[in-house]
Amino acid sequence: MENEIDGWIAQLSQCKQLAEPDVKRLCDMGAGELLLAPGCMRCTRGANIWCTQSQTREILMVESNVQPVRCPVTVCGDIHGQFHDLSELFRIGGNSPDTNYLFMGDYVDRGYYSVETVTLLVALKLRYRDRVTILRGNHESRQITQVYGFYDECLRKYGNANVWRYFTDLFDYLPLTALIENQIFCLHGGLSPSIDTLDHVRGIDRVQEVPHEGPMCDLLWSDPDDRCGWGISPRGAGYTFGQDISEAFNHNNGLTLVARAHQLIMEGYNWSQDRNVVTIFSAPNYCYRCGNQAAIMEMDEKLSYSFLQFDPAPRVGEPLVTRRVPDYFL
Repeated sequence: MENEIDGWIAQLSQCKQLAEPDVKRLCDMGAGELLLAPGCMRCTRGANIWCTQSQTREILMVESNVQPVRCPVTVCGDIHGQFHDLSELFRIGGNSPDTNYLFMGDYVDRGYYSVETVTLLVALKLRYRDRVTILRGNHESRQITQVYGFYDECLRKYGNANVWRYFTDLFDYLPLTALIENQIFCLHGGLSPSIDTLDHVRGIDRVQEVPHEGPMCDLLWSDPDDRCGWGISPRGAGYTFGQDISEAFNHNNGLTLVARAHQLIMEGYNWSQDRNVVTIFSAPNYCYRCGNQAAIMEMDEKLSYSFLQFDPAPRVGEPLVTRRVPDYFL
């Protein structure tokens, strides 16, 4: 199995899409015997049990809603189908499995290569499951991908929606958040008025389409804000939250930092709320026109962190999109 996955990774690394049957096999690839950890989706009453069901989704299901991650690790924000910029990220950050990676969602939509991008990341997760963590973003959603490009790209490249279905079904199993060394809480969007503790996150039933409201929605959609307290999000989903909220959440859960993605940052990363929150954005020149830098956050064994900023990779001939996607930056 590993040799086959290695072949897929080599092909995808050249920005060459897999054949539809291979994508189906990737999304349903046998995982062998797996140990379920407390807090995982198949665990009952916190017990450790053994599972032999053999699908890629099982690899994701054994991971908790608050997936533990060890250092060293490199934390990445939005990718949005910008495959050549993902390749640049690996060039400066190191390839798998030499570098451990935590991706905080939004792998698809906007860019021209959502298919190749998400297929490569899933293949890397399957091949190096303990060294690659992939979280769910608000764009890992059936509804959003039908509007912002991934659905149309699958139709254009495969002639049908099967590959879109394989991946959007798999998205339901992606972990919602990660916890680096019990200190740094990582997620795509932000905090929720329905969530006070990490145990509240662990109790969410995540195997579903992203809801329009509620705690799971908030984790993928919310944003930090300069105003205190909770506010109505201009995005139409999730909330805005102030420094008082992030300080209380970090204090109550023994955290030093909330790391998140979800927002375009011109310098690639941005500290906010008295350094209780950091936003990381890893898609340079977003939508091929925003002119921003991208960044990744490297953390060593001592929990010291540094940021690597990078510019877009040289663009090769980009295909024409089949429809203009809305300009609103989700």
